[in-house]
Amino acid sequence: MTRLSLLSVAIAAGLATPLAAFAQAAAAPAPSAQADKSELDKVVVTGTRTSTRTVVTSQSPIDIVSAETLKATGTSELATALSRVLPSLNFPRPALTDGTSAIRPAQLRGLAPDQVLVLVNGKRRHTSSLLNINGSVGRGSAPVDLNTIPMSAIDHVEVLRDGASAQYGSDAIAGVVNVILKGTDHGGSLSYSQGRMSAGDGEQIEVAGDAGFKFAGERGSVHLSGQVNRQEHTNRAGPYAGAPSASQAAVGQTAFIFGDPSVRAHAFSVNGAFKLTNSIELYGWGTTSNRDITSYAFFRAPGSANNVPAVYPLGYVPEINNISKDQSAVLGARGTIGNDWDWDLSYNYGYNHLDFYTRHTLNVGLGTATPHDFYDGALETTQNVVNLDLRKQFNIGAASPLSVAFGAESRYDKWNQSPGEYLSYAAINPNRPGAQGFGGFAPSVSGHYHRRSYAVYADAETDITSKFSADAAVRYEHFSDFGSKTSGKLSARYAFTPNIALRGTLSTGFRAPSLAQQYFQTVSTNFLQGNPVPFEIRTFPATSPVAKAFGAEPLKPETSKSASLGLVTQPLHGLFVTVDAYQVNVKDRIVLSSNLTGDGVRALLESQGIFGVNGGRYFTNAVDTRSRGVDVVGSYRWRTDAGTLDLTAGYNYGSTKITRVAPNPAVLAASGLNLQRIDRTEIGRIEEGFPRNKITLAGLWKAHDWEATLSGTRYGSVTSRVVPPTTTVDQTYAAKWIADASVSYKLGGWKFTVGADNLFNTYPDENYFVNSTSGQFPYSSLSPFGFNGRYVYGKVGFSW
Repeated sequence: MTRLSLLSVAIAAGLATPLAAFAQAAAAPAPSAQADKSELDKVVVTGTRTSTRTVVTSQSPIDIVSAETLKATGTSELATALSRVLPSLNFPRPALTDGTSAIRPAQLRGLAPDQVLVLVNGKRRHTSSLLNINGSVGRGSAPVDLNTIPMSAIDHVEVLRDGASAQYGSDAIAGVVNVILKGTDHGGSLSYSQGRMSAGDGEQIEVAGDAGFKFAGERGSVHLSGQVNRQEHTNRAGPYAGAPSASQAAVGQTAFIFGDPSVRAHAFSVNGAFKLTNSIELYGWGTTSNRDITSYAFFRAPGSANNVPAVYPLGYVPEINNISKDQSAVLGARGTIGNDWDWDLSYNYGYNHLDFYTRHTLNVGLGTATPHDFYDGALETTQNVVNLDLRKQFNIGAASPLSVAFGAESRYDKWNQSPGEYLSYAAINPNRPGAQGFGGFAPSVSGHYHRRSYAVYADAETDITSKFSADAAVRYEHFSDFGSKTSGKLSARYAFTPNIALRGTLSTGFRAPSLAQQYFQTVSTNFLQGNPVPFEIRTFPATSPVAKAFGAEPLKPETSKSASLGLVTQPLHGLFVTVDAYQVNVKDRIVLSSNLTGDGVRALLESQGIFGVNGGRYFTNAVDTRSRGVDVVGSYRWRTDAGTLDLTAGYNYGSTKITRVAPNPAVLAASGLNLQRIDRTEIGRIEEGFPRNKITLAGLWKAHDWEATLSGTRYGSVTSRVVPPTTTVDQTYAAKWIADASVSYKLGGWKFTVGADNLFNTYPDENYFVNSTSGQFPYSSLSPFGFNGRYVYGKVGFSW
């Protein structure tokens, strides 16, 4: 069966149920209660250049998540909140993955985290400087850190579940997340919340507020938002249950810290505009976020070669401390020329600086003279973008004017890797170099890198008839480090009746390799399946001599082809249902190779003058992938004399398959290295490391001064594959339902809330396979809802 016919089968299966439901509903009597419009009937700005598109009239699938919905999730993290309300978004909570434990990636539709473009008020958001290189979903990606955007500043979020590279440029293969900031010139709120896990740890405290103001009479407005957060770490590690060993914890001892990190954070945002003349408006916004995050490394036993017993007679757990400083600012002007042309000129600055410290640790080679805390260096990303957008409407005799938009963009990106203090990386003991837990960046692996890109783009959209609308976009982009790419997009929507419409999109896209993927170098401690001792694995740039000896080649852009077909229905007044089937093919996907280890690898590294390292890896365009799925979203509001009930439901089925793995480079065989560059563990992480299906159900009831929310999310199963390929150690973790609930009471401007996330204290399946941790890690970091259990909280807020 061809790929096109397989997609047709998926689309037919996805559309059959709602078509049947529509037919039945059309003949049924209307409900006695009144139903109102929902989020699906609101105007959107993402994926369109017009100002009249709504979720249901859009030619591409899009979700709107309101600030009220985000707050009802009970979390202060944007990525966590979105994962609880969007069936197509996955945000696991890995532990013991170095910096990834602190700055976690989110993925959309099962694609890579850095294949999702993030916008703020329609402008490109800068990425994090961190590269995720250890055993988590999103391994090898350097995406945007969604949690740097303060929740208190958000008006709503629009999620375009469709590739839009032709409109927005690189990184939009999986979709676009557009965060819309609060911008009103009046009103505000102040809140305090506190809670903890039922297990007794993980206490969280948040103080948040926002307020809008006018200035210069009615000409100017500004909205300010801020929040302060404190989160204590959680620990779900188990006791050591293996045989006595000097390199392990004592039998029955719980030595590891396995859970969420501790966090101290504050964030602030400003969003304003000033009417310069009747036809020109100045605007701008900015966000700043500082986070102090402490996660944990592997336990070093008293008798381990990684310990100095005179310093830590009971062993120790190194602490990895990240200080994340994140800033962004957009300044622009917009207006009209002659009442015909709309224009927008803007400058966009983004900055992320990530310091690394290793604390409560040592450098083995220094013996008892070792410091206990080390500065390991820093990673830094800077983005500068200048945009000019022009738009004009032409009356061509169609049902609506033809909206034509075009523009140009200049972008300058920088990425730096800065060295740490000498003792953080010093190989005084060549077999145990640097600070244990996270060794510092040496000058030899550090550097400053940059590139420029230029783009021109055009977009045309109109309602050709009262029933048929269409949109076309094209974008040409040139990068200084790898050349040029052109992307295109065609979308259309046909309304058979006012209550049923069909929509579809064909598009091409690309993602440029990030500077971090091209140049990052470090050494990380990894425990590999079936090995009782840690491995020191070094990441090499693909253009380095060592990586070339392993068969690496210079990175090139990923390219994509995607198609979607969807149905929009309104079977009852106020009930909206959308069903969208999709397929995304990615060619030359950039992945981090498997950990290449063994005596031959060690010998090759030592021949290059690299000691104390027993494994290597590098980035490569070695795989092609195909992602297929169906999204179903529904919303209904029921108003009665007793109150209002808002019901929402969502379903995503998605699968990703690796359709090509490039043959092993000949140099590997020539070097006598019988290794798999992309092994079954990495293939499994891409294909089965995220839930293939996810269901979200939510209800919000409002009656006079009371509010109550109840939601349930079913996370599908995930599978962990290991090497060698034996079915006795692979494990599939069963699907789980997670329920969240809250009750609120309003008294004047005050609102009092009590709630519980994971109401029934549900945990993922425990690991049953025997591995080097001997029961010390009872849960998998692949769990899409983490493994912390119930979180109970209270909140008091005042609004005006």
